[in-house]
Amino acid sequence: MNMHATTLGRIAEHAPTMTEAQRNWRIAAIALLSTRFIQGFIYWGGGSRRFIYAPSKLDPSTPNWMANKFQTAMPGALFGTDHLISFMLTHFYLLYAGVILFSAAELIVGAMLMTGLLTRIAALCSMGFSVVPVAMLKRQGATCIDEWTMAACNLAVGASLLLAGSGAFSLDNVLLHRNPALAGKQWFHWASGCLPLPQTDGGFRTLAFAMLAFVVIFDVGTYSYYRGSVVTPFHGGPVSPTKHHLTLSQAALLPDGGVRFHVYLDAGTPEAPAHVVAAELLNGEKQPVAVWNATQLSKLPKTDFANDYAYNKFEPGPFGIRAKMGAAATVTLPAPTSGSIAGLRYIQLTDVDGQTFSATLGK
Repeated sequence: MNMHATTLGRIAEHAPTMTEAQRNWRIAAIALLSTRFIQGFIYWGGGSRRFIYAPSKLDPSTPNWMANKFQTAMPGALFGTDHLISFMLTHFYLLYAGVILFSAAELIVGAMLMTGLLTRIAALCSMGFSVVPVAMLKRQGATCIDEWTMAACNLAVGASLLLAGSGAFSLDNVLLHRNPALAGKQWFHWASGCLPLPQTDGGFRTLAFAMLAFVVIFDVGTYSYYRGSVVTPFHGGPVSPTKHHLTLSQAALLPDGGVRFHVYLDAGTPEAPAHVVAAELLNGEKQPVAVWNATQLSKLPKTDFANDYAYNKFEPGPFGIRAKMGAAATVTLPAPTSGSIAGLRYIQLTDVDGQTFSATLGK
């Protein structure tokens, strides 16, 4: 007897009433057993780290608090999720509830996949856990493509598990064994993984191709967006993961001769802060008229920084003004000690790498 026939025969010993098609479904699901377990372990590990092994991630008083990571992810987030992140960062109770619920969902869904409980629902949830991080987090840092790779693979794995189910080695199968009437329930076929989906061959093929199209379009599309190399040359991404960038806006001269402007650190690595070492007022020919050097900037009081968010901030540092990724603030500079404010047109900041960023002054 060949291997295929032997496997079918062993399954048939435990399920003598199964059709050939049902046996084939179970064989396919059993073949994915290691994939299902590790997919579950990945998400269980993410939740368990926060609840058990690294609880500081859920503690708002520690540097590891998850809000800091969300804020660093805000620049470059896809599908408008940057606005969602911004809203949550300014509403603490919503943010905290969201972090707790998402972590708990990862823990529960991971356990469900490992044990094969309501496998298809768990697989669908795991697909969501792959889509959300790609949209919100995967442009970050020098390893962003490595992180994208894991999320892209998890999305494809989740789609495969949703279609194939969990097979005999699952709690779904235990539930069915204890309550055979579940086999006649449409919801159980769709939610669990021990029975085939209630589809004709044609219907299943259509569903499988639809899942394939979604996975390919999402994975290849986001890869092209972040790095090109599909139909366009390789590029560094719409938001640089390594090179800091400051966007200045709402710049205005104050009646006392000071300057107020909004600044947003919207690109760069979250591994190191940005340092602004000089601020200058420029005339219409973009010639400097007044300058605040690194020493003067480092001595600014914290009250001159009205930060938009309570986590990553703009603040005085040892080398001028320091900011962590995603920080945004309205900064007030005192009147310059020398130079005339007549004819001033621009405010310009210079970072430690010599990059300059400017905005036109209003009144």
